[in-house]
Amino acid sequence: MKSFFTAINCIDGRAQLPVINYIQNRFNAAYVDMITEAGPNLILAEHAHPELADSIFSRVDISVEKHNSKGIVIAGHHDCAGNPALETKQRIQLRKSLAILKYRYPQLPLYAVWIDENLTIVEVT
Repeated sequence: MKSFFTAINCIDGRAQLPVINYIQNRFNAAYVDMITEAGPNLILAEHAHPELADSIFSRVDISVEKHNSKGIVIAGHHDCAGNPALETKQRIQLRKSLAILKYRYPQLPLYAVWIDENLTIVEVT
């Protein structure tokens, strides 16, 4: 059976293919359920818009429950219009988001990634 993975990513089109390619290569996933919001790491980490966080979680729930997703990646990226914070701040937000996701989805492997100005992905630990 072909596997799904879940990505919580920015709406920015530059971030889509790098994250999909990364997940397919790193985790051998056939499909990536892409959940997008402008600056999702800001939304989850800072509780900036609770209604958007709830929307993200409801879509992740569908991916996990209906597609049996094998894991979740949350991404932040350089030059984000929805989260204009510097990389250092966004990496902190990614770690906070990861902690929130681990609480909510303890059964799944979870990862945070940073997409730099060259569209290169680096795991945030």
